[in-house]
Amino acid sequence: THRVAPTPGGHRPGLRKLRPVRPDHILEPMDYQGRARRVQELVRQRQLDGLWVSRPENVRYLSGFTAPADGRVLVTMDRARLFTDARYTVQAQQEVTIETIIWGGDERLLAVAEVLPRPWRLGCEADAITVADKAHWERVTGLALWPQEPLIEELRLVKEPSEIELISRAAQVTDQALYRLLEKAEPGRRERELALELEWTMRQQGAQGAAFQIIVASGERGAMPHGVASARQIQRDELVTFDLGAIVQGYHSDLTRTYAFGQPSRHLAEVFDIVREAQQAGVQAVRPGATGAEIDAVCRSMIERAGYGEYFAHSTGHGVGLAIHEAPRLGRKSPAVLQPGMVITVEPGIYLPGEGGVRIEDLLLVTEHGAQVLSHSPRGLYPQEQP
Repeated sequence: THRVAPTPGGHRPGLRKLRPVRPDHILEPMDYQGRARRVQELVRQRQLDGLWVSRPENVRYLSGFTAPADGRVLVTMDRARLFTDARYTVQAQQEVTIETIIWGGDERLLAVAEVLPRPWRLGCEADAITVADKAHWERVTGLALWPQEPLIEELRLVKEPSEIELISRAAQVTDQALYRLLEKAEPGRRERELALELEWTMRQQGAQGAAFQIIVASGERGAMPHGVASARQIQRDELVTFDLGAIVQGYHSDLTRTYAFGQPSRHLAEVFDIVREAQQAGVQAVRPGATGAEIDAVCRSMIERAGYGEYFAHSTGHGVGLAIHEAPRLGRKSPAVLQPGMVITVEPGIYLPGEGGVRIEDLLLVTEHGAQVLSHSPRGLYPQEQP
């Protein structure tokens, strides 16, 4: 369907204003002790005596420490301990409820070794420690590390109520930032200007910052799935893809919309309709028991039947939480089974080199009977449309 373009510039009364967000308040405390107990059970199942945790999002998940790149967590059968250096003594006292040990230099590794049980078998995160770090550990302590495939990520798959609340607030901040931008965005603005405005607005709303480098891809650049904002000026009668997210107290959101600035070509308007229908079908297919491959197939098959399969070159979605990309994955071969409490994206796209592209992405909470959509920005070709 070919649409009539709205009048460019000025206030756009069709946009729905979102309610204010309070990202600085947590309704329920995080259950760090319960998380440690669940990790201990997984450690026991793998016949380990403990786990050395270094991936930042997992450090934060187990301790609440907001400088997780500068901390490590040791989980043994009797307790969980945070290790960090003297720069964070006061911060750790304010944030961390588990035991904290201040360390420094090679002495820190010896400090860890001193609290290990004997005999022991200490696991580490295989995808978060380098060969050099492992060799250094073993040289200094004389003790071996046993690399483990993802373990804590299994616990992070299903979100707790407090986590869902923070992700929802991050989604609200993101919606609000896009709403405010669309009130005044018009042809002639540079992509980087719009990206900066989006991040500034999210920070004004209480976000720690952007969840990733914001994408504003206009015209032919819309064919780049990760076309981060450039110095290009947006032209009239072209599509613009916005991909943005906020971080609220460590938790991320993810939103993509493609809008027309003026009257796009008939071909791109048709491509937009195909993506929107595929995305909505994918959203409606989300339910407990469905696999990532099944959701991907719903979206991908519609795009393939329309003749654009080769132009949909990425997965349909992914999990979101303390990391912007985490399990489960929604892809061609993903065996992940959706469960209530998971937070995922559904984001099919079509990217046509030399012409432009379309992607529409929502953030969803898997519920007992289906899914709750956490993204509320308009999904139409024009922001005024509420499909």
